[in-house]
Amino acid sequence: MSTAHPVPRRGRLFWIGTAAGWAVILYGLRGVLHHSLDTRPSQLARFWIGGAVLHDFLLAPAVLGIGVAVARLAPRRRRTALQQALVICGPLALFAYPEIRGYAHILRNPTSLPHNYTVNLLIVIGAVITAVAVKAFIRRRGGNIRATSARTGPARQDIEAPPGKV
Repeated sequence: MSTAHPVPRRGRLFWIGTAAGWAVILYGLRGVLHHSLDTRPSQLARFWIGGAVLHDFLLAPAVLGIGVAVARLAPRRRRTALQQALVICGPLALFAYPEIRGYAHILRNPTSLPHNYTVNLLIVIGAVITAVAVKAFIRRRGGNIRATSARTGPARQDIEAPPGKV
């Protein structure tokens, strides 16, 4: 007896989306090759391949390991807030890494990277941690973060709905 699941059939929308996606990819590749002086295709290929290898063998296992460690080691009361902060701050730091390292800095152009991106990243991470801590504090105190309308107030369970209205 076979336990294999039947392969689902792809609808028309799937194939239209696939064709449109490949058209966009081919248009981008054409632009890379057409403007090769600016895009440097060999460096771009090394960047994409290196990024895939880096992601698959370093970044993804590290993120999974941190996730498992947080799930096992963090106290239950603080686990959700810690996971929320990490889910937001991790990609934020990864996105800011090239600016922090100064990879786009041009020697005689002071406007290429005009800000202190390390300080800015720390400010945003501080804001995220503060917001998550405030949310956790409100939840711990038994408050509801979702706003209720002043006119209608919270939903009441003791009032029956009229017949036909559920």
